[in-house]
Amino acid sequence: MRFTRRQLYTTLAVGAGAAYPVIVEPRWLEVSRRRVSMEGLRSPVRILHLSDLHASWVVPMSMIEHAVTASVAEKPDLICVTGDFITRGSDFVLATYSAILRRLSAVAPTYAVLGNHDGGAWAGIYDGRTDHRQVDRLLEDSGIELLHNRSKVVTVRDSALTLVGTGDLWNLELDAPRAFEEVTFKTPVVLLNHNPDGKEVVAKYPWRLMLSGHTHGGQVVLPYFGPSYAPVVDKRYVEGLKPWGAHQIHVSRGVGNVMGIRFRCRPEVTLLELVGG
Repeated sequence: MRFTRRQLYTTLAVGAGAAYPVIVEPRWLEVSRRRVSMEGLRSPVRILHLSDLHASWVVPMSMIEHAVTASVAEKPDLICVTGDFITRGSDFVLATYSAILRRLSAVAPTYAVLGNHDGGAWAGIYDGRTDHRQVDRLLEDSGIELLHNRSKVVTVRDSALTLVGTGDLWNLELDAPRAFEEVTFKTPVVLLNHNPDGKEVVAKYPWRLMLSGHTHGGQVVLPYFGPSYAPVVDKRYVEGLKPWGAHQIHVSRGVGNVMGIRFRCRPEVTLLELVGG
């Protein structure tokens, strides 16, 4: 069977179109930059927000290392990672992964919370990991401080900031009273909470900005139909920086993905410049 030139070009075009959302876009990392007004800061604070690294066979270590390199190049004051370091418990080699993540903590204080894939009640149903000891160990070896339902006051230049981290909503570990137990109104509060739907649970607490992931930006965003994969109840908060009453929420599109596909929804790392309001 012989192809005409037109048939050949059509076949190549179809093949390229099919390859794009699997091969090209999932690795086409974007560095987003946004400014956030935050009362109480004496000087600007640069936070690098990473989320959903999802180490797996569809998100190789080379992609995660690429995201880490882009993050380090932004020279942030703080780095915040909002969960889903892995997809399954067998998807990473501890020494290799921790060596890559250690590059973050080597350049700036790095803090993290856990996601639904990192271990717990939901992950136990998904692949049998009812606890998150694997990821706890990964973070410890990487020099990344886990804020699991607790807070920490940090000082950048002459600005004090309180970071609060919560457990994951789907894993039934979001304990807001415990997380905010030592939080006062003396400093602006940035909340790290993997799933943006968790905002309802922490609504009454004194946070100004919430950093989330979980949605992957929808992964596949079709014209007229919008995000195809967005595992949240409140579809308003799928990606980007948006207000929620007196609060602000930044939802990262994430670095990795599940199922190995992205379309019109590039992976991202985000530099947030917090400035006094």
